[in-house]
Amino acid sequence: MLEFVAKVVVVSSSGALAPGPLSAATAAIGVKNGWKGGFMVSTGHFIVELPLVLIIAFFISTYGGIEGILRPLALIGGSFLLFFGYLTVKSALQTEEISGKDKNFSPLLTGIALTALNPFFIAWWFGVGSVLISESILTFGLIGIAILFVSHIWIDFAFLSFLAYITSFKGLTLRAYKFLLLSLGILVLFFGLDYIYFALTGMHIF
Repeated sequence: MLEFVAKVVVVSSSGALAPGPLSAATAAIGVKNGWKGGFMVSTGHFIVELPLVLIIAFFISTYGGIEGILRPLALIGGSFLLFFGYLTVKSALQTEEISGKDKNFSPLLTGIALTALNPFFIAWWFGVGSVLISESILTFGLIGIAILFVSHIWIDFAFLSFLAYITSFKGLTLRAYKFLLLSLGILVLFFGLDYIYFALTGMHIF
């Protein structure tokens, strides 16, 4: 079991720790909400991820390809990211004092939206994740799904909570605070444009 858990941790880290829109949004939320914002983003991520894993585990031998839904999802997800990025940039430009009371978006709903509307997250689970799911069932039976998911999900909670914590505004000057928020907002906008470009062309900007 320990070997399988170690494999899940290593493979999951390749996706969970990779820079992406969820990480960028979490960092932006952490500026105002600290680690609790990251924890709530993780909870939203969890709400979407658990049903997805169960669905794949149940239909793994029936539904093999998801190419048909990748680009529509990318278009919707890209639009959401552009809106989220706009709110972040707007907040950076209008902020006159460092305060955690001004919340333009819900960390929980952000976690749900950026997970459900991320076609590459879904593709990861149908691709790499489905292999782990198959192996977990073959090795441990149905309980293997629980072993797999627990071995995976803690990384998301730990990483996103830590990421939000280190970007919290404590100790930052107003200028540094606004610069950090603006930079993160621009990064989120970039991911939104990349998603929409992929939806329209099937390719990434870079």
